[in-house]
Amino acid sequence: MFSGITEWINELTANPSATLITLAYVAVCILFSLILHECAHGWVALKCGDPTAKMLGRLTLNPMKHLDPFGTICMVFLHVGWAKPVPINPRNFRHYRRDYILVSLAGITVNLLICMASLLVSALICKVMYEPLLLDYLRKQGMQNNLLDIYHFYVPSAIYGGLFELAPNITASCEWMLYVQRLFLMLAQMNLGLAIFNLIPVPPLDGYRFLDMFVFKGRLAMERSMMNIIQIAFLVICMSGVLSNLLSTVNGAVFGLLSSLIAQII
Repeated sequence: MFSGITEWINELTANPSATLITLAYVAVCILFSLILHECAHGWVALKCGDPTAKMLGRLTLNPMKHLDPFGTICMVFLHVGWAKPVPINPRNFRHYRRDYILVSLAGITVNLLICMASLLVSALICKVMYEPLLLDYLRKQGMQNNLLDIYHFYVPSAIYGGLFELAPNITASCEWMLYVQRLFLMLAQMNLGLAIFNLIPVPPLDGYRFLDMFVFKGRLAMERSMMNIIQIAFLVICMSGVLSNLLSTVNGAVFGLLSSLIAQII
């Protein structure tokens, strides 16, 4: 975590305006992504017969109801994080095992849908914003997905630097579309990261609940003290940065694949 803090401080010192814009992007993406993730759990639970989240006021877009302070800080500096888990009572489910699985996957599903939708919007912005000749050149070079893949930032950087021109109908005053696209790309990246992170089969993440019910049919239940020990150990691993490096590799591979698929419409 401390390396992440140092990185932000260095960037703020080197380029204050750009860093503040990036922080604003990060704040918007974190709020949107984490809140919808948790609301999805509560909404699906309600549809499955459990009104617990609704009664406790968790089916709301109010960030104060969802954000975990430490989890949000980790999201900014470690690129992995969490919100307050939505309380559910599985005893209220109409079909216990099936509904438990659906609720467990609800947040991950929403994050993946947001990721795909954000990439789609980014692709549509590309189609409007860039010169047809540029898009045709990138297609021939097999590089059109680079317009959507922030892990391969050459083309966007070249456009920011003026190497490639915008489409004739896009005036200088409309270059704000570059920043809008950047926001959607960051939103896509963050939601994919949340989905992959939550698939880790460690309590209390969604991957653990899914594995317990889908594979082991509820037989992974453990004592609360053991669960607390596992959670503390997992938190230490997260803070060490080891998990961040592994997740970045996985995220990069999956994000590149999704970018390539969406780029076909450019």
